[in-house]
Amino acid sequence: MERKKIKALALFSGGLDSVLAIKLMEKQGIEVIALNFVSYFFGGKNEKAEKMANQLGVQLEYIDFKTRHLEVVKEPVYGRGKNMNPCIDCHSLMFKVAGELLEKYEADFIISGEVLGQRPMSQNSQALERVKELSGMGDYLVRPLSAKLLPISKPEELGWINRELLLDIEGRSRKYQMELTEEYGIVDYPSPGGGCLLTDIDYSKKLSVFEEDEMLENEFNYLFNLTKIARMFRFGEKKYVFVGRDNEGNHKVMEYQEKADHIIRAFDTPGPVIGLFGDFQEEEIELACKFFSRYSKVKGKEVVSLLLDNQKKTISTIDVEEIEGLMREYQKIDKKRRNLIFNKR
Repeated sequence: MERKKIKALALFSGGLDSVLAIKLMEKQGIEVIALNFVSYFFGGKNEKAEKMANQLGVQLEYIDFKTRHLEVVKEPVYGRGKNMNPCIDCHSLMFKVAGELLEKYEADFIISGEVLGQRPMSQNSQALERVKELSGMGDYLVRPLSAKLLPISKPEELGWINRELLLDIEGRSRKYQMELTEEYGIVDYPSPGGGCLLTDIDYSKKLSVFEEDEMLENEFNYLFNLTKIARMFRFGEKKYVFVGRDNEGNHKVMEYQEKADHIIRAFDTPGPVIGLFGDFQEEEIELACKFFSRYSKVKGKEVVSLLLDNQKKTISTIDVEEIEGLMREYQKIDKKRRNLIFNKR
């Protein structure tokens, strides 16, 4: 009787380490399916992952786990890193979901491109073991790039893969990985980098405000998306103003116009689309209109006509210095800041 072909599921960002992990499996005759996990903060259909999957000749699947991932962001078992990133819990969840997909894809085990010590806090030996434990995947989780430095896995014990053909990479240097690209004929691989917005300081500060305002919920995911692309001002608790930076940002604000309480856009003077989300007072709406004037083509130095909720409105010339000062104040995304500017007046 012919032996069943062994198959693995790979956590796949399209980055060099995940590419090499797959390559190491393919060299042992293992069929691999690449899983790109999609959350509100990373992943999703992208040219980088698809180009690398095509170069490897592997099937690429996008796995949407936004709702489950958000719950982990809110209440991580092992806490967060420097910012809003719950790396150990996040990796554990991806492995857990991958484990739930083994039967669907008729696969036998899971691999990842994690390297021991590459990230001191989330990829040390203890953290890697915690990920295994929390994910429920145990010894069916293989990290080919550092496997020789880690406890033996079940696929190795069962003879599905040869431990001697796995690697012992450790640390932050990617010199050896780059040498392997030549040996394996891998070209046009992406430069090492983040990709997870939860590790970004500025984005995390804004997200922490949503958490403070009890808006870090699935139903408010449009706020997470707007924060990626538009200027954000916080006028008070659960009061957010998003200003498009460019055409892409303007389109994104308009995309969520039905979620917005007010929309400001150009009438006869080119300027940004501004979305107001929350219960705003009249004077706050007036101030947001002045923001439009400042960001418009005339930079607040001339009278402008705009559309406020599709009604024409005229804004006189503004005190640019005063408005810019208010902008800076409202952009101070600080959890310790409680008093609103309007209350100080």
